[in-house]
Amino acid sequence: MKLKAQPPVQRGGKGRSRRPKSRAPSRGRGARRPGVPLRRRLAGRLPSIRRVLAALAAVATAAVLLALLNGTWLRVSGVAWAGERYTDASDLEQLLDQQRGMSLLAVDTRALRERIESIPAVATATVSASLTGSVEATVVEREPAFVWETTSGQFLGSADGTIFAGDGTSELNAEFDALPHVSDERSVARLISVGEVIPSALLRVALAVGEIDPAALGSDADRLAVRLDDEYGFRLVSDEPDWEVALGVYALNPRETTAESDARLERQVTAVRTLFAARPEVEIGWVDVRNPGKVYFRAKG
Repeated sequence: MKLKAQPPVQRGGKGRSRRPKSRAPSRGRGARRPGVPLRRRLAGRLPSIRRVLAALAAVATAAVLLALLNGTWLRVSGVAWAGERYTDASDLEQLLDQQRGMSLLAVDTRALRERIESIPAVATATVSASLTGSVEATVVEREPAFVWETTSGQFLGSADGTIFAGDGTSELNAEFDALPHVSDERSVARLISVGEVIPSALLRVALAVGEIDPAALGSDADRLAVRLDDEYGFRLVSDEPDWEVALGVYALNPRETTAESDARLERQVTAVRTLFAARPEVEIGWVDVRNPGKVYFRAKG
C-alpha cells in the first residue's frame, strides 16, 4: 500500500492558510429591530404627573382669586381716618369713600396714599386695608411756620412756603400770634389761596425782616409788623411809637445774591439805628432807607 506524501504545510508569507471568514446569518425579509416600548413612547409625549398637578393648582389659585375679586367676600365696607386738624375732613372722606364696595385685593393703598398726600395740609400719610373690610388712613400734617395775610384773609404756611390752611373768611386762632406775620398788600396777593407756594427767595426775606429786633433799630417799640406792597416793597411798621420804614423790593433781581441781599438789609438796619440815635423816634413818622446810603425821613406834624 502506497502512501501519498502530503504537501508540506507552509507557515507565514503568502502561503499561509486562511480560514474562511464567518458570516453573520442573513436575516430574513420579515425580521425587524426591537422597537421602543409603547409605555416609554407615551411617557415622552404625555406631561408628567407633577406638571399636571402644578397646572391644576395654578388653575385653582386663579379661580380662587377671581372669586375673591368678583365675589361678595373681602369687600370694603368701612373707611376711617385720623390725624387731621387743618385738613378738610370732607376731602379725606371723598377720597376714602371711593373705595367702598371694592374688593380689598383691588385697593391700591400706594396710589391712595399719594392722592391723600396731594392735599396741601398733609405732609405724609399711611393707608392700610384690613381683612375686616376696613380701609384706614392716618395723616401727618404740615407745621405752621408763618402767617400770610392778604385782602382775602389769613393763611397758614409751612417752612417750604406752601399755603396749607385758612379759608380767607375768618381770623386765625390766637395760638398763631407768635408766628411771623406778613401783610401782603400787593395786587397779586388777592390770588393767593390754599395750595399756593410763596417763592422761596421772597419768603426768606420776609422772615428775615420779621425777625428784626426793634432794639436793633434803636427803637422802644414792643413789636414790629411786616408789610409788603407794590410801591415800596417791604415795610416795617410800629404802632407805638407810630412810624414806618420802607426797605424796598427784594427777591426780584436775579443778579443779587443771598449774601448781597443780607448785607443790604443789615445796612438798612444800621441806617435806621443811626437816625433814631440822632432824633427821637416819637418825632418821626416815615423813613425811607431803600437806598441805605441816602436816608430820607418825614417828621410828624
